Amino acid sequence: MKKILGIAATLGILILLQVYFWCVQAGPLTKIALVRVDKGASLNMVADSLKREGVISHPFIFKIIGRLSGTAQKLRAGEYEFEPRISLWNVLQKIAKGEVFYRKITLPEGLTNAEIAKLLNDNPYLSGALVLGESQGLILPETYTFPFGTERQKIIHEAQADMQKILDDAWNIRDLSLPIKNKKELLILASIIEKETGVPEERPLVASVFVNRLKKGMKLQTDPTVIFALTQGKSDLGRTLKRKDLQIDSPFNTYKYYGLPPEPICNPGKDAIYAAAQPAETDYLFFVAAGNGGHNFSKSLSEHNKNVRNWVKKISK
Repeated sequence: MKKILGIAATLGILILLQVYFWCVQAGPLTKIALVRVDKGASLNMVADSLKREGVISHPFIFKIIGRLSGTAQKLRAGEYEFEPRISLWNVLQKIAKGEVFYRKITLPEGLTNAEIAKLLNDNPYLSGALVLGESQGLILPETYTFPFGTERQKIIHEAQADMQKILDDAWNIRDLSLPIKNKKELLILASIIEKETGVPEERPLVASVFVNRLKKGMKLQTDPTVIFALTQGKSDLGRTLKRKDLQIDSPFNTYKYYGLPPEPICNPGKDAIYAAAQPAETDYLFFVAAGNGGHNFSKSLSEHNKNVRNWVKKISK
């Protein structure tokens, strides 16, 4: 009897050692894998998914260890990233701790609400309906991280909160000589700057032109506001502006009306906002495309007209 018990004990120890080995040994995965654990998924379903994706070799052992260790009741829904050769035990721990994989989405500077809505609605890893107001400029363009299944509206709430922080900070450090009454006007100016140039170092210069014009009581005469008047930010104009477009009767038409338009025309990035708050100190009143992605700035109309003629020559070649 003692001999039998001894053999049984030895076998038991050998089995435990084998199970332990299966738990900690390098797994079969040869490349990074993403596996989704659905809400309410059973231990069997999780084990089968992991086996199917090549993360584990022994789903039966996975289930036994999950139950014995108490982690079977702690498995959390989400999308998980598993590195090559990850052990069975580490797989269990990662899911039990809810160490989900975070994806990224970038909202580029200068998009309108309609364009941002399309970007979010087209992302298959987000969920839920999206509600955006008509007011532009309240969403901070940035890269946002999120786990699978995050509601689209949550991204918007985060972007709106971030925009408010940037706007508050820019307002607090603004040049006090600005002809700007409030944060909304600062945001409107920033949105125009954003649409006028994609060259970072030019933003303070572009800002100076519009600030100088406002101080002198000149019309801003900026094309992006006319484009917004024509499209309301819901679509791309799809063509160049025509002379007759400049006659559109809209408060956004800065060729027709003085001052800033009533609302932002896009969602500007933080660099454009800070440029609006602290523009460069210049005497510039005009600028025109230089043909190399940037602009030529000028102080007088005669100088500006010369730059325009040079630009026309470049594009007509």
